[in-house]
Amino acid sequence: MRKSLRWAAALSLLIGTVGSTGVATAADTDTSRTAVADSQSTDIKDRILAIPGMSLIEEKPVAGYRFFVLNYKQPVDHRRPWAGTFDQRISVLHKDTARPTVFRTSGYSLSTAPSRSEPTRIIDGNQVSMEYRFFTPSRPQPADWSKLDIWQAASDQHRIFTALKKIYDQKWLSTGASKGGMTATYFERFYPRDMDGVVAYVAPNDVVDKEDSAYDRFFATVGTKECRDRLNGMQREALVRRAPLQAKYKAWAEAQGATFNTVGTLDKAYEAVVLDFVWGFWQYYGQDVCDQIPDAKTASDDTVYDTIDAYSGWSAYTDQGLEPYTPYYYQAATQLGSPSIKQPHLKGLSRYGYQPARNFVPREIPMKFQPHAMRDVDNWVRNNADRMLFVYGGNDPWGSEKFHLGKKARDSYVYTAPGANHGANVAGLVDAEREKATARILAWAGVPAPAVAAAQPLARFDARIDKLVDEDATKEHGLRP
Repeated sequence: MRKSLRWAAALSLLIGTVGSTGVATAADTDTSRTAVADSQSTDIKDRILAIPGMSLIEEKPVAGYRFFVLNYKQPVDHRRPWAGTFDQRISVLHKDTARPTVFRTSGYSLSTAPSRSEPTRIIDGNQVSMEYRFFTPSRPQPADWSKLDIWQAASDQHRIFTALKKIYDQKWLSTGASKGGMTATYFERFYPRDMDGVVAYVAPNDVVDKEDSAYDRFFATVGTKECRDRLNGMQREALVRRAPLQAKYKAWAEAQGATFNTVGTLDKAYEAVVLDFVWGFWQYYGQDVCDQIPDAKTASDDTVYDTIDAYSGWSAYTDQGLEPYTPYYYQAATQLGSPSIKQPHLKGLSRYGYQPARNFVPREIPMKFQPHAMRDVDNWVRNNADRMLFVYGGNDPWGSEKFHLGKKARDSYVYTAPGANHGANVAGLVDAEREKATARILAWAGVPAPAVAAAQPLARFDARIDKLVDEDATKEHGLRP
């Protein structure tokens, strides 16, 4: 009897629906409450706040839109919705309920500054953004880390979509860059009936975690030999001069109060930053600034130290630098996988090699790698992709292992922007692919045929809310997508 009462009480808070996976989720189906609110007010804020579990954090002014930062109450475990909840931050960039909507995910924390993704500008629509579970403050307390996986996160997104679809009833597209693009892809895999299209930018696809030769091939051929030699020389010199540069690093850490308990030692953190240097250069920058890298042989200790810092970041593997990204490294060590490269030019100098993601998560958090997770997603995309667009950068190391489409894929595309880094976008594609991609995004969003034929973004670039590249794809620093 007590069990029945607990179940009934839970349902009064989290009323379930059945998602496309056939698993009961806690999506709201209390349409009567929303209908009453709609009949009493047409203000979009009132309509959104009438959704059970939704609360307002703040509203910020932005020209041409209403922008809300909100909390939405989510189950800690979508398979057991009665077993506890947490508040998940989302934002809504509202234009008009008659316009299509883009569901944007970063895969990380939520920015509370109004911004517009490229697909949102292309379709001139609304935008909903979600903070990924376990990134603070969207972390259950106490934190049961076993509930941080790609299905639970996709179910968060499904539940938000189900609630807001009652208000924004036009077409929906999902998008994200880097880990956000991965998130959009996983959402499509588990809830393929929710979205009308997917635009995934620079999304890595590490199908077999221990097979990373694609990255070695990338670093052996990217850019010019002169540039590769210049970068490799600077990286090597940082290990040759380990003793004097580590003294500078130690002094900096003591001054900053930085500690190294998670990675273990200052030496391990030092080498991890140095080994990220070449990767960080190609991820964030490119061939056009290679001549700005000093000649390693003639550079002073200060110059070598500062150059490594500029492209890798000495704070990346401190406890303080790692803590905000613990959820990412946990996922890398349990499902997503993480790259490892050989770097033969560092032979005899590197003591640890590319360290596994496990090294960047506090030891008290248990974890076990699940090799089937990425194989499942990869197989699903190859055989079931429908209205999915993947965009990669030609000079981005993360694109070494990308998503591929099989013969059963429908109306789906994989494009690469020549010379682009981890900030690749549709605008950077060659003309024919840019026009095709833009037209498909417009068509998936249900805009009128003449606009689709024109294949041009419906909204002009606005520097106040638009960025040339998605900032989620250029998170400085540390090796993470």
